[in-house]
Amino acid sequence: MSINTKDRSLPSLRSRVKLGNATKSPPLDLRGYEILPVPPFKREGANFTEESIRPADLVEKMERLCESDRARLMARLSEFVPVACPACDGIEYVEAFVKLGIGFVECRNCETIYASPRPSLALLHDHYAHSESYTFWAENIFPVSEATRREKIFKPRVNRLLDYCDQYSVEHDTLVEVGSGFGTFCLEMQSRKIFKRVVAIEPTPRLAQMCRERGLDVIELPVEDIASNSLTANVIASFETIEHLFSPRDFIVSCRNILRQGGLLFLTCPNMHGFDTSLLREKSKSVGGEHLNMFNPRSLTLLLQGCGFTVLELQTPGMLDAELVRKNLLAGALDVATQPFLRRVLIDEWERLGEPFQKFLADNRLSSHMMVVARRA
Repeated sequence: MSINTKDRSLPSLRSRVKLGNATKSPPLDLRGYEILPVPPFKREGANFTEESIRPADLVEKMERLCESDRARLMARLSEFVPVACPACDGIEYVEAFVKLGIGFVECRNCETIYASPRPSLALLHDHYAHSESYTFWAENIFPVSEATRREKIFKPRVNRLLDYCDQYSVEHDTLVEVGSGFGTFCLEMQSRKIFKRVVAIEPTPRLAQMCRERGLDVIELPVEDIASNSLTANVIASFETIEHLFSPRDFIVSCRNILRQGGLLFLTCPNMHGFDTSLLREKSKSVGGEHLNMFNPRSLTLLLQGCGFTVLELQTPGMLDAELVRKNLLAGALDVATQPFLRRVLIDEWERLGEPFQKFLADNRLSSHMMVVARRA
């Protein structure tokens, strides 16, 4: 996790966000339906399910800690500040929804959905430094799910990134991961013995400590606090980090300053225009909570171009959209009576259609997991 260092607040926007309660859909009538298991997708990430990376019993415990963390955060609501659009700096927006007491708005220009007002930079820094849920995640969920994560998520990511390095003729000198978490990506990359140096940037104290204990080269600072003359890189990778940040623009600019000319930025984050997130919106686990910035392919491209990058590749290689929406249908979070197509694909003919439907989403930039490769211009 990385925390930004520049407060770009716009006090005049504070009064525009209204807080309220989300409506709840009626429960799903499952009479006459056979509940079928989730099939393994026979592509990159076969046998990959939500349970395999987020064991339900541990997630339940972590969610209780998340509630405690959020309570401490919301007790300091007076320290929340309004912001402009994190992608295009626009200030024209419409109210989107409220989740866990935080109001989200949608930019009229680029359709980014973002939290405003949001916790100030100092408050976010304090929140992540003392988060009980992050400590639990690091000490419990990461260790038991690491084998699956490494095989189904991080090995394919390493393979993709090395392919991009070859495709775009990037030297194998220094690779930096920003927001290294448990360190799995860095360990996998280090094991290939291709880059001369692999650096983990992880400002969250417990996670940084665990990375060091696993033998990684660690910088325990936000990337925004690292001077470009003290660290340079050919490649920077960052996974599921930018959506947490106070100022994504400062984060991207800081990455650019560290990258050598022609270097690559390899970035993943949720896609608000994806199937899961656009359909479920605030009901999606990817939306809200600690996710303050919900980009889409166009808005993420605008952000990167505005910070001096050329976007080379943008894909949505997600594998869980169909499963996540199916679970919400079965739980009654969506009204199946108004979704006959989804009922057919995700319930009635799940075993036959689930896999090809997910492949269609991934192949057409319609998955809720987004990946971008950009070059320092």
